Amino acid sequence: MKLQKSKSCDICSTQSLHLILIWFSFNLLCKQTLTAAFVPSNETDQMALLKFKQGIDRDPHSVLSSWNDSVNFCNWVGITCSLRHPRVTALNLTGRGLRGIISPFVGNLTFLRFFILPNNSLCGEIPQEVGYLRRLQVLDLSNNTLAGVLPVSLMMNCTDLMNIDISRNNLTGKIPMEVGFLVKLIIFQVGVNNLTGAIPPTIGNLSSLEAFHVAYNNLEGHVPEEIERLKRLSVFNIAANNLSGTIPSSLYNMSSIKGLSMSYNLLRGTLPENIGITLPNLQILNLGSNQFSGPIPASLSNASQLQIVTINDNNFVGQITINFGNLRELQWLAFAINNLGSNSSNDLDFIRSLRNCSNLGILDISRNNFGGVLPASLANLSAQLDLLYLQSNQLSGNITGAILENYINLISLRMGDNLFTGTIPSSFGKFQSMQWLYLSGNKFDGQIPSSLGNLSQLSYLFLSNNMLEGSIPPSLGNCQRLQYLEISGNKLSGAIPQQVIGMSSLSLALNLSKNSLNGTLPLEVVPELGRPLPAWNSFQGMIPSALASLKAIQDLDLSRNKLSGPIPIDLYKIPFSYLNLSYNNLEGEVLQIGSFRNASEVLLTGNIKLCGGVPTLKLPACPVTVSKRGKKHKIKLIIIIVCGVMCFLLISFSVVVCWRRKSKEKPSSAVSTVEHLPKVSYRRLYEATGGFSTSNLIGSGGFGSVYKGILDQGQSVAVKVFNLQQIGASKSFIAECNSLGNIRHRNLVKIITCCSSIDYNHNEFKAVVYKFMTNGSLEKWLHPCTESEDQTGNLSFIQRLNIAIDEAAALHYLHDQCETTVLHCDIKPSNVLLDHNMTAHLSDFGLARLLSTSNSQAQSSTVGMKGTIGYAAPEYGMGGQASKEGDVYSYGILVLEMFTGRRPTDEIFESGLNFHSFVENALPEKLLQIVNPTVVPREVTETETAAGEDRYSYEDEKDQIEAEEEGEASYKLVMRKMDGNMQSCLHSVLNIALACSVESPWDRMNMADVTRELHRIKKCFP
Repeated sequence: MKLQKSKSCDICSTQSLHLILIWFSFNLLCKQTLTAAFVPSNETDQMALLKFKQGIDRDPHSVLSSWNDSVNFCNWVGITCSLRHPRVTALNLTGRGLRGIISPFVGNLTFLRFFILPNNSLCGEIPQEVGYLRRLQVLDLSNNTLAGVLPVSLMMNCTDLMNIDISRNNLTGKIPMEVGFLVKLIIFQVGVNNLTGAIPPTIGNLSSLEAFHVAYNNLEGHVPEEIERLKRLSVFNIAANNLSGTIPSSLYNMSSIKGLSMSYNLLRGTLPENIGITLPNLQILNLGSNQFSGPIPASLSNASQLQIVTINDNNFVGQITINFGNLRELQWLAFAINNLGSNSSNDLDFIRSLRNCSNLGILDISRNNFGGVLPASLANLSAQLDLLYLQSNQLSGNITGAILENYINLISLRMGDNLFTGTIPSSFGKFQSMQWLYLSGNKFDGQIPSSLGNLSQLSYLFLSNNMLEGSIPPSLGNCQRLQYLEISGNKLSGAIPQQVIGMSSLSLALNLSKNSLNGTLPLEVVPELGRPLPAWNSFQGMIPSALASLKAIQDLDLSRNKLSGPIPIDLYKIPFSYLNLSYNNLEGEVLQIGSFRNASEVLLTGNIKLCGGVPTLKLPACPVTVSKRGKKHKIKLIIIIVCGVMCFLLISFSVVVCWRRKSKEKPSSAVSTVEHLPKVSYRRLYEATGGFSTSNLIGSGGFGSVYKGILDQGQSVAVKVFNLQQIGASKSFIAECNSLGNIRHRNLVKIITCCSSIDYNHNEFKAVVYKFMTNGSLEKWLHPCTESEDQTGNLSFIQRLNIAIDEAAALHYLHDQCETTVLHCDIKPSNVLLDHNMTAHLSDFGLARLLSTSNSQAQSSTVGMKGTIGYAAPEYGMGGQASKEGDVYSYGILVLEMFTGRRPTDEIFESGLNFHSFVENALPEKLLQIVNPTVVPREVTETETAAGEDRYSYEDEKDQIEAEEEGEASYKLVMRKMDGNMQSCLHSVLNIALACSVESPWDRMNMADVTRELHRIKKCFP
């Protein structure tokens, strides 16, 4: 141990000496440069500020209008000067909506101590010249769209820095090792970027550091042991990265720690038994979605200030032995997705000690091994309880009404997939705030309580796969916000109440299948709800001919009922992608027209009185009335048939012979389509792009850069050149060529060729050449960086809808219509390109996966985080495999961004609020408050502006309260003026996006349904 420690110290000493030498050289160079160039003065400051103003191309609030010669620069908005010298000491333009670049001339503000520009739309790179600001103490550039790397000059020269916040940007590269120079640094925040590499061990030099935030990046490697030297560390947040290994034991011994957040990584190990004693000030413990194991230490009860404990999705085992009685500040307790409990009657004994936690709002113990009945002590939890998740355990017994009736503030109650019996308590109708009630997968019997109709806020009701009987209560029609009703797999009977059928809010799903419902099939139950519908019931009578008037139907399941009569002729007119009429009493001839020509789209099994149809339906032939035209006509008919059969056999034989002959000439493995693409040499690409000139650079990413070029005959192309020094670049090249080279679709960017050769310097060169897209990426339309890109006002609602349809069609093709399923894995606005007709094309398949279906199980080749933070599905952060559902989630976030104008990494999405819940909570009443103003017609936005400003722009608390009161009146006025059809279409589009971006991958829509629904919305739009 001593030898190892000595070796570690030697390494640290070497690193420190190296840093000192670098710092000394750089500092000397900076001093020489400044001295040679000029002696800073107040005129220098004024000139630097004017240069900064020139870099801003959009100033929506005209805050820089005062920056002119008529006013002393010390009195300009956002500027503070020192009292002794007329020199700028602070530049603060927080949340002013500024767009543009940060001018390198800011390096001339040598007296600057506070450089504060958060919550704007600044882009470009952070200039290296900030390294000249040797007096700088606070640098806050958070929540912009800055790119590039963290400037090393900042770390080496600005040694007075105490606060760095560059979070929520698009920064790349590594955290510089030179960060160790900032010995006065107290707060370091670079979260929500695209940083890579490891956490540098030189952070051990930051003896004053109290808060370390690097969450939501792509960092990897281990947590460095040098962290033990940070004696003042209070907050350590490394969540949502790719960090692995065990946590240094020293971290658990820092009594100063208040917040410890390490979720969504690949960390492993056990928690120390005495963690609650060694971390007495701990307030937040967030370890979810890792690989921690072992028992949960009982000593956590000693950390009396704990407010949040989330250790879900790990491998913890055993009983919960924590005495929560001491944790009176506890607000959020999540133990879900572990192996806790032993399916015994005392598994939930710990709940008794939660009665003293009067602030508890969330309790999640789902997906464990808890058994026994619900303890009576469950009735004594906090009246503030919002979310109670008990699903997917082995809990049993009856649920008495009294055990939960006190929780009138419950928003979500999930008790499904257990062994509960008895009736559903009528007292559940008292949950006036309930939005999500999940009771599926139990053994509930009796009737559905009519009191559930009192849940006016209810959006999702899941009662499937129980033993419920009786009729569907008409009172459910009172749940005017109900979007998803799932009551399949029960013993329900009777007719479907008209009150339920006519609910306009049921826009996501109505599943009544596998019951014993009867009566005639109501036409209203069919449209717009998707499949399955009323299958596996006892509906009688004929199929309504009026179905033909419902043009939006593409999927329809009426199987296993008692429907009779012929198939209505009007039903043949609907272009079904799925029609299931199996196991009814239908009769008559099946015509070979419309969708009925494709047996893969139409299922008719179990209708013994049907005949005819295409041969693949395997129905008996319909009886034919023999004609009395005489023997001569019969002979002619026989001759024609025999000749036809012989010709068919001869042609078939010829085709088989030719096929076998060609098969012998080919190798056994299929030749990639890429091999047949036109060959383009390195020289041609070099000349086409002007020597890969920066003037032709149109974009860059993690694996390379994209240049515009012109090939022979004036063909405009985009050339993606891979940086083969970057780890994973070669795999990305192969993925793009294999994915795009073998598929074609109007909404996929067209690949011209894949080039793999040697460049002029005898280095390996790989590039993919695409058809050039005139209108660039959707990213630049949604979040323009320069004035020339500011075309967001030209993206109307119908254009955004068309783009959403185009991308849905592309994904539907990749998921369901390719010979080999393709997963894109990185859907975001910058990967959506627009041609001259504004048709959208999905691009950048560098992270794509090809799914094989061998052994009847889809598999992909990689695990871990896939895609971009904010767009990547939650399950990817838990190490889940790439899947269609993951692409669907990213697509849903993309659509939300298109219609709201917000990024998924917006600063408002914190403290439990995410993009999905932000939109979901606003619908339908606050629709216009979340929709991008450019989507709404101009006369509507003018009305809204006249009635009151955007409430989110207020900083003062009093002003915000007044704004909310004005906002309600404004909203009502706008809604009266806004076209009802437009409002309905907007609402429907956002509902689809929400259905795609739900947390559970099993609950997301598939792209076939998404495409169909969006086309339906477009047809409804004038």
